[in-house]
Amino acid sequence: MRFALPSRRLFSRRLCTLPQKLNNVSYLYRDRVLKEAQCLLTDYLHSARAISFSHADSIVSYAPFSLSALVSKIPFPPNTPANEFKRFLRRFFSYRPVNEYEFFFESIGLSPSSSSLAASTYRSYFLSDDASLLAAVSALVGFGFPWRKLGILYSEDPRIFSVDANSLVARLCALDARGFHRVCIISICLAFPSALCAEADPGGEIDLLFQDLRKVFIDFDLAGLVPEDDVDVFLHTCRKIRVFYDLGATKGTMGELMGRNRKIFLELDEALIAQKLKFFINLGMEAAEAGHFILKHADLVYLDFDNPTIVMPEYLKCIGLDEDEVNLLCRKYPYVMGKNKLRNLPAMMKAMNLHKQFLGKILNGNLHYLSSEFVLATSHYTALESGFLQALERLKRARKVQFLDSKLEFMQSIGFGENTLTVKSMSLINISAKDQLQERIDCLLQLGIEYSMLCRMIIAKPIILNQCKEMLHEKVNFLCNDLGFSLEYLDIFPAFLSFDLENRTKPRYKMLKWLKELSLLKKPFAPATVLANSERRFMVNLYSIHPAAPKQCSDLCSLEGKLLHRILSKQLYLAEIEKASLCHSS
Repeated sequence: MRFALPSRRLFSRRLCTLPQKLNNVSYLYRDRVLKEAQCLLTDYLHSARAISFSHADSIVSYAPFSLSALVSKIPFPPNTPANEFKRFLRRFFSYRPVNEYEFFFESIGLSPSSSSLAASTYRSYFLSDDASLLAAVSALVGFGFPWRKLGILYSEDPRIFSVDANSLVARLCALDARGFHRVCIISICLAFPSALCAEADPGGEIDLLFQDLRKVFIDFDLAGLVPEDDVDVFLHTCRKIRVFYDLGATKGTMGELMGRNRKIFLELDEALIAQKLKFFINLGMEAAEAGHFILKHADLVYLDFDNPTIVMPEYLKCIGLDEDEVNLLCRKYPYVMGKNKLRNLPAMMKAMNLHKQFLGKILNGNLHYLSSEFVLATSHYTALESGFLQALERLKRARKVQFLDSKLEFMQSIGFGENTLTVKSMSLINISAKDQLQERIDCLLQLGIEYSMLCRMIIAKPIILNQCKEMLHEKVNFLCNDLGFSLEYLDIFPAFLSFDLENRTKPRYKMLKWLKELSLLKKPFAPATVLANSERRFMVNLYSIHPAAPKQCSDLCSLEGKLLHRILSKQLYLAEIEKASLCHSS
């Protein structure tokens, strides 16, 4: 095999700073071995696998983790001389197949773990076996797409790399004909990969999207305010535009509004734009309307929602609720009262079922309700704050502070204020990761539980959040599908979700089903009656219905069933002794 000279981009800095070390090579030669491996592997891909040299160079140069992992598997003999490493490397690459897909996917920007996962979907090790993939890559790179950003396209829609290369070129040329310059087209496609997967049929989604983008970039000259040759800046701008569509804006209706407010896309970041849109969507505004509303009142985007602190119930009084209504809300939702951040206002309003009423006030022109000046004017020290701080301090003395801070932030994010009830709930929640807790909240909401009701369930039984979402899903399904109760029953008895499904709930209902089949159950028992009673009390109730229940208990395979069997057997034994003593005395 003929070996080419090393490329100029011999060894990337990222490769030299890898935390992973080669234990099979002396530290004196590690850099040299990796450099030689990079040269040999590049030439191997080019000469033996018929991949163009520029592609081969990019694949190896931008895949430091894969290269290091591969070299670490080569069994170099101990004390190998420096001039012998190249010979071992050459022999290894000649007789051992290299998984070229792992190198390729890492080189285009996927993480090492994602690269391995993506490579595992291919049966072959060799890129040259997938002509459509290489052709699509060549078409994209030839148009000007940066090699390292191709991973963005693959992560969003892998189908792009199966599209015929001629079709890709035709679509890119069609975008070029719309008046966008080359870097702008590349950035738009990276931000909206669907543009490369489908034709821009007149009136279709892609066509409507580009009508909006043309107004923004060309008619209102947003492209003229961005460095023409900077793909990264253009991409960030396009991603900010995409936030509106991802959160429900209708394509074909946003172009002019975006163009008139183009400075938003130059001055603010994605997270801040998304925060403002989600704020109004969480208040109950239609997702399709939120983008229009924000752009029509562009000053809202610049409001600070993170730092201002609101205080309930004082804030409610300041937005026009009368004294009696505020007092009623304080009695009904005491866990919402106290301090919280302005960004959590939608959750607080939803917890009290006031979100629609509050949104109506905003839509009627009361935008100042969200200004820092208005919020600060309503914030002052309350008696709730003193009790909260004392309760929190007691809890901090017994637990790790960082976990409490995380739990408090989560509780506030779902609408709970700084009060003693919130602290009590935090003390019963074992999970500290906010994303896991939010996952469980989202699961229960997706099952159809109303937000205000869910907050009441959490304050009544916080331990329901200690269970994984799969278990919560299974318990709710059992309540509704197997027992025939509606979700509203959880408002009465939220503890249903805290009982062990396999070892308590199901065994007890099996017993009741058996009694029902014998026509001995006169009326159905509510879950609160069935589950809240202790084992002894439950078995006494069953024994009063039918004394043969122990035999049925013995058929239950769960721990609960065996325990119930022992308890009921003891009850029957004591009853027999009492019966015998009565007969003897008579």
